[in-house]
Amino acid sequence: MDPDFEHLRHKPPTALDQPRELIVACCPMRSNVNISRIVRAASCCAISKVVVCGNVKIDPKIARDGAEKLPISRHRSLAPVLRDLKKEGYTLVGLEQTTNSQDIHHFAFVRKTVLVIGNERLGITDDILGLLDATVEIPVYGMPYSYNAATATCMALYEFCRQFPEG
Repeated sequence: MDPDFEHLRHKPPTALDQPRELIVACCPMRSNVNISRIVRAASCCAISKVVVCGNVKIDPKIARDGAEKLPISRHRSLAPVLRDLKKEGYTLVGLEQTTNSQDIHHFAFVRKTVLVIGNERLGITDDILGLLDATVEIPVYGMPYSYNAATATCMALYEFCRQFPEG
């Protein structure tokens, strides 16, 4: 091992040239663990906000500092929020397997995006799908047929940050 090697934990966040204009909007979810994992990842990616629906409890032991540092907007239903964000110029992108979804490896995000996350069992409902500008999916190479909602969100957040590393 290199004698100059030093294990650094909890390095300070990488500075961004500009704030990220990415919002994660979650359909009503079954698992507060999934929501808490999404909040933690979203905070690590320095997104602008997370929108949650329904009776959500974010576990601070899972979300860590994300629960305190990241704006979280709570709503009864998602459709009106998405309509308002669309009027503000956001592109609505669903993370879902559909007949028209694009492989996330070949999808070019725009800077001002709302990433819509579906329910763990039901996915994104038809009324919300009808509002979206695009859907992306993450290829699955084995069983089961899809990734866990929080895991898929983390993968999509990573891809967005890869495309916009400076913010």
